[in-house]
Amino acid sequence: MSLTDWIVLAVTLSVIITYGIYKSRGSKNLDQYLVGGRSLPWYHIGLSVMATQASAITFLSAPGLAYSDGMRFVQFYFGLPLAMIVLCITFVPIFHRLKVYTAYEFLEQRFDLKTRALTAFLFLLQRGLSTGITIYAPSIILSAILQINVVYTTLFIGTLVIVYTVYGGTKAVSYTQMLQMSIIFAGMFLAGVTVVMLLPDGVGFKNSLQLAGKLGRMNVIDWRFDPKNQYSVWSGLVGGFFLQLSYFGTDQSQVGRYLTGSSAGQSRIGLLMNGLIKIPMQFLILLIGILVFAFYQFTQPPMFFNRNEVEQIKTSRYAVQYQRLETQYAQAFKSKKEKSEALLNALDSKDKKGIDAAQSRLQQATTEADTLRKQGIALMKQNNALADVNDTNYVFLNFVTHYLPKGLIGLLIAIVFLASMGSTASALNSLASTTVVDIYKRVINKNASDKSYVTASRWATVFWGVICLIMALYAGQLGNLLEAVNKLGSYIYGVILGVFVVAFYLKHIKGSAVFLAAILAEAVVVYVGYTDKVAYLWLNALGCIALVLIALVVNPFLNKKPDTKAGL
Repeated sequence: MSLTDWIVLAVTLSVIITYGIYKSRGSKNLDQYLVGGRSLPWYHIGLSVMATQASAITFLSAPGLAYSDGMRFVQFYFGLPLAMIVLCITFVPIFHRLKVYTAYEFLEQRFDLKTRALTAFLFLLQRGLSTGITIYAPSIILSAILQINVVYTTLFIGTLVIVYTVYGGTKAVSYTQMLQMSIIFAGMFLAGVTVVMLLPDGVGFKNSLQLAGKLGRMNVIDWRFDPKNQYSVWSGLVGGFFLQLSYFGTDQSQVGRYLTGSSAGQSRIGLLMNGLIKIPMQFLILLIGILVFAFYQFTQPPMFFNRNEVEQIKTSRYAVQYQRLETQYAQAFKSKKEKSEALLNALDSKDKKGIDAAQSRLQQATTEADTLRKQGIALMKQNNALADVNDTNYVFLNFVTHYLPKGLIGLLIAIVFLASMGSTASALNSLASTTVVDIYKRVINKNASDKSYVTASRWATVFWGVICLIMALYAGQLGNLLEAVNKLGSYIYGVILGVFVVAFYLKHIKGSAVFLAAILAEAVVVYVGYTDKVAYLWLNALGCIALVLIALVVNPFLNKKPDTKAGL
């Protein structure tokens, strides 16, 4: 990066962090540290909820996912608006009325301690692993910029976020996220405009979308019902609904955001704001990936976007073979570029036969280039069996660092860092609050002072930060980070949601039945997911429904009243 970019990056990060810590000063007791004194307005809550979900993974991996797989991932969010409505009716008023710090406190009041502890454990397991992935995302950027080992950048970023979260708590996270989302919206808009401006003369926004559509990237809606199809209207509306309801209703990283609201009404408006804005926001982020895809139809992209892996293969015994493939790839690209231009000319002429013929020729040229790329990836695997051969996380980063103007590069990288800090800090705060409130305060030290609990929360933040750092070191093997974090959550979210569904709506079912049902339902979800019976979004619905059905079946047997007349 240029000096200008480094200045923009440093100033943006410094302003955001200083602002968050300044606004959060005075978090002296547990209520202020964990739920911000329950004093924040709806717009703070809405932006904080969005920022918690919109991690660095969203801005780093979503454009790359659209580049390689098209727009269909947007269907993942189709169940979100309905989930927000259900949350506002059911979850929010209950949590506010009970004045809980975590969602799992309610479960002990409704069931028993073991059910509360099991649900909290499932959350800690899922969120601890997922947070490691969110730490890894900005580490990729810093590693690529500084050309140093990703292990060191992971340790640096993780340590920075731990210190920030320990010092400020929830208020630092929430105040930072409000300003952060404003900068993110501005930066991503500028990035989209810049991509269009970088397209060749005669190729505009409409042309680029037409070209992407002919190559199968504008696949926004898929009505086919197939349980193994990861992204369709049905998996988004049903599986996505269960996932979003569990994430926003039972995941402490999100519950902790809207518990900061000054009233249930403020929390509800903040959640509805998220439901209205999230789908258009995600659509636009994916659309940037489509525009980058169109840009690379006229400007040669690297054969493989992860420069670290390319450098390794170029210094290995396969270097000559890889360089030969790169030469062939450059020739294939020239042919593909000519056929892209021919297809645009045919589209302008509106000659259907000409369009079909040009599209067929372009698809053939694309297949030839993709074949060469696959051969290069095969060489990487031969050279190193542990090589990270999924480079979708590097597509947008490569574009940003090579083609955007000075200053904007620094701003966009700052955006990714800010998104990472916001979501990671929220997650660490939620892990700490669950550990202290649901385990330490409830089981280990019941009668300590507020000061002691705040200190314990800070140490819990450090502990989970270290766990997440360890997970981050292995995140490079998980493929596209955006899909990885949602797949991981789908193994657990449905079961946790099922516990809360029973708690809210099936009053006759007791704690022992729910506890056993949660264990059995989790086993079912793991088996179905591991054997790849259905697409991962359906695991959320499966976990919830399985738990409810099992609890209904076993409850009569586990809650039989003793026969007091026996032996008389």
